[in-house]
Amino acid sequence: MPKRTYQPKKHRHARVHGFFARKRSAGGRRVVRARRRKGRKRIFVK
Repeated sequence: MPKRTYQPKKHRHARVHGFFARKRSAGGRRVVRARRRKGRKRIFVK
């Protein structure tokens, strides 16, 4: 049986989807802005 492909790593998850990753690009900043405007409890991944 093949091994599971999703081996979660908190550090990588934060690096790819975290706040600073969002701030890095214009699209990411747009995501943060949209989530703030919508009133999301979690604006980015912890």
